[in-house]
This record gives sequence, C-alpha cells and structure tokens, in this order.
Amino acid sequence: MDDLAAAARPFLEERPLTGKRLGALLAGHGRAAGWGDRAPASLAYAARCRMALLQFPPRGVWGSSGPIAHTTAEAWLGEPLADDATPDELILRYLAAFGPSTVMDAQTWSGLTRLKEVMERLRPRLVTFEDERGRELFDLPDAPRPGPDVPAPPRLLYDFDNLLLSHADRSRVITDRFEAQNYRVRRPVPSIILVDGFTAGEWTLDRQGDRATLTIKTYDEPGADDADALEAEAHRLIGFAADAETRNVRITR
Repeated sequence: MDDLAAAARPFLEERPLTGKRLGALLAGHGRAAGWGDRAPASLAYAARCRMALLQFPPRGVWGSSGPIAHTTAEAWLGEPLADDATPDELILRYLAAFGPSTVMDAQTWSGLTRLKEVMERLRPRLVTFEDERGRELFDLPDAPRPGPDVPAPPRLLYDFDNLLLSHADRSRVITDRFEAQNYRVRRPVPSIILVDGFTAGEWTLDRQGDRATLTIKTYDEPGADDADALEAEAHRLIGFAADAETRNVRITR
C-alpha cells in the first residue's frame, strides 16, 4: 500500500486528477510494479485512502461544479504536513467555532476518539459549564456566550453545514419538526433555514437564464418580525450567490 501511495503522489502533484484518470495511470505503472492486474478503480481508491488529499475547485463552489479531482494537501499548501501534530490545536479551533461543547460533541465533529484526555490536557486553558443534563461543557475563556434571551438572527445554511453536524446532541439546533420531515429516507438533507437558532424550514435557489429565485419553505408561519428578517437575509444571500439580472425571493409554507 505504501508503494501504491508513493506511485500515486507524483501523478496527483503534477496536476489534479479524477479517480478514473488516477486509476488508469496507476494501472499502467503497475505493470512493472506487480499490480497491473488490479482494477484501476480499486487502485485509485486504495491510493487515496493512504494520503491527505483535497478536492480541487470548481467542485463544490457557488454556482458551478465539475468532476471530482484530487491533489495532495502538500501540493495545495505548498509545504509539507507537520509530522508532530497533536489534536490540541484542532480542538481549540473547534471550540472557537462550536463551543461550549462536550467531549462527545468534539468526537462527533472530528471523527476522533479518546478526546477526553485532550480536554483534560487543555483544561487549564478552558472554562467549563454544566448543562441541564449534568454534562460538562468546555469552551474558550474569551468566547462570546450570549444569554438565553438574546434572539438569534435568521440564517440560511447550505447543505450539510457544519453547524448541523458538529454536536453529538443536535437538539440544540435541530427540532423534532425537522426530524419529522424524514429527509434521510425520502431525499438528501436540504439547505436549511434557522429562526431563533433552530431549524424552521428549507430553501432552494433556482437559476433560469438571467433570472434567479430563492424560495423559502417554512414549517410554520413565521411571525412578522421573523418573516421580515428572513426575507432580508435571503436578499443578502441571493445577492451574493446569484449573478443574475433579476433576483426574487419567495416565502411559502
């Protein structure tokens, strides 16, 4: 496997490659290396699992897309990856974005295990709280922590936004009404709207020629203030996301 990754690296660092193209190159190289009888797709998959890679634009950017092509993280960053890294800095950056959080929250977000010992190591640099269920929450000392009476402005989140995926207990954002939509069975999770910090509906952006329409579908009728703030936020988003002569916003149920 190490030989396979070593063979794939110069191909990927010369230029970003799709899995199909990488597999073909590895299969050709493998005739001399002894793996030429393996399926090209399997060779590409195995090589990608042995390296730190990233998807190269225009995949996953606003208003455009393209085939999935990878290059190495080192080629993209222009420097080698650290070989003495610890999770400490990663967890501090996680807390800066999503704290206060439990150990399980951090593990859910990162995919790492045994983070309790990391939190214990960082404890002198953190503050702690206890939630309604008696769970210990960790946070940065100077992080903003608005009180429970501070209203959260409406937000339009994109598919699989980290805010929806970054806690073991997602009830702090995801409501029972959201879960009742049964998205995971019927279709992929859509782009979600938040009202006062909780899931309250979904939105879509449709482009037809020089016209763009952002449609918001709410689970319940929003109050007048929330509806106005939601519409204003939608206009800001469509102004950023859609280069169109005519831009419209619709709110429906």
